[in-house]
Amino acid sequence: MEPVIVAGAGPTGLALSLALARHSVPSVVLDATDGGSPPRAARTCVLRRDTAAHLAVLPGQRWRSWRTERRRHLVERVELDEETAPLHLEQHTLERALRTALEDEQLARVVPHSHVDQLEQDPSGVTVHTRGAAGTWWRGSYAVGCDGARSTVRKLLGVRFPGHTAVERHAVAAVRVQLPWEDEALLQRDPGGVPGEVTARPLAGGIWRLDWLLPPRGDLVTPEELLERVQDTLTLWFEAADGHGAPGPYELVDTGVHTAHQRLARHWRVDRAFLAGDAAHLQGALGVQSVDEGLRDAANLAWKLALAWHHGHDDAAATLLDSYEAERRAAVGARLRAVDQALPLVRRGGGGLRALLPGGGARAHLGLLTDGHLGRGLLGAPATYARTPLSPPRGEVTTVPVGTAPGAPVRDVAVTAADGTRGRLRDWLCGAGGELLVVLIAPGTAVWDSRHWLSAGMMPSLAAAVDDLPVRATLLVAEGYPDAAAHTVLVVRSDGHLVAALPAARPAELRSCAEAIRGAQPVGGPVGRGNQEP
Repeated sequence: MEPVIVAGAGPTGLALSLALARHSVPSVVLDATDGGSPPRAARTCVLRRDTAAHLAVLPGQRWRSWRTERRRHLVERVELDEETAPLHLEQHTLERALRTALEDEQLARVVPHSHVDQLEQDPSGVTVHTRGAAGTWWRGSYAVGCDGARSTVRKLLGVRFPGHTAVERHAVAAVRVQLPWEDEALLQRDPGGVPGEVTARPLAGGIWRLDWLLPPRGDLVTPEELLERVQDTLTLWFEAADGHGAPGPYELVDTGVHTAHQRLARHWRVDRAFLAGDAAHLQGALGVQSVDEGLRDAANLAWKLALAWHHGHDDAAATLLDSYEAERRAAVGARLRAVDQALPLVRRGGGGLRALLPGGGARAHLGLLTDGHLGRGLLGAPATYARTPLSPPRGEVTTVPVGTAPGAPVRDVAVTAADGTRGRLRDWLCGAGGELLVVLIAPGTAVWDSRHWLSAGMMPSLAAAVDDLPVRATLLVAEGYPDAAAHTVLVVRSDGHLVAALPAARPAELRSCAEAIRGAQPVGGPVGRGNQEP
């Protein structure tokens, strides 16, 4: 079969190509640029643990805590650990790391100076044209538009992109400075008693990204005004720390203005063409991270394209591919709705959410901002695909409760593979373990070599059942999992979401889960809600 054509070489497109390669699917990334990623220290992204774990080792800065203040008074401090600390890095650093990883993948190819201007579809594939001196036609099995907010692919597909423009705007500066605190992100409301809001988030190399909230629509910020903001803010912070207010030496590395829009494409799939990342949705207000959501799009779509690519485009594949829009569009739509509801409360001190927030007042307002920045609650937590069309049919599978709800992302625990390889559960996600992971909870196995327990108890029958599944699957063993009893079997999708927790090794029910995730359900199975309007 032909490769998957990916239009756009930003984080989403590059991550999608990398995940496809790990699923043994070839891809061609059509990059409209010259292949470089201009360094911009003021253009950064915050990755949650679930998205950062799917990628290669990334150079960045993890925060040890998050502090929220109002008029220099502490409102909340959140201590962060290995599981909760986000990774903060420049976007060009992320893109370069992804490009470097793709250089080692024989199934991935990035083609610079390739701007898509035509797209045609037929029952067996897609044909894409890129403009240039002579023009080039590319043939692929599927096409994915990851080409940003002004997506040409989306326009060629005739998909509308409704929403709101400039719902939030920030002046941004990247400053190399030694602040009175280290590795701690800060959000400060009304600094120095003056109405306003500033956020400070550390980057690697002693650089801090500072953001000042601006009116959603207003005059341009001049370089002189930005310099004044930097100087005034640093003076306030040093004065609060030592009583003198004279900041030490600092270097202004980069500046910019970040404008957050809210838009959601009407459709994310049109036959064999898909949209992902900023081509499918725009967000970023109240700390919501757009790059994070784009990487979740890539993780969700890659294994589904891989199953369709390897097994053929039949009715099951159609259900499977439809589930991408059902799951991801619904999740992003819910996030955008939450931001719409929170904005009046957070920015103007009113709104209908007040009754929903314990305590009310400034603490509740700033708590919503903290959720967005730290990846918690409606504004930040990873989506749970509770009503996915890929759930096993009701009544066919017996499940038991564990610390993760069906459809939610699994917790990262230590695991051992059948060949004795040890690592973390997330090491096997996004194609490294195939399209499905089967995790047996077996206390005590960590102290034994795998060759001893592979032939003991239920392991032989479970291993045989995993080998017989209609999808590529990997068997793992874990000492424990939150709230899971011994001999529980977790069935986990390649993007890290739980399909089901079985009470024991049950080959027929395990197979039912595998059939469900590839879209081969009987009529009357679960129905997704992804096509509902936000």
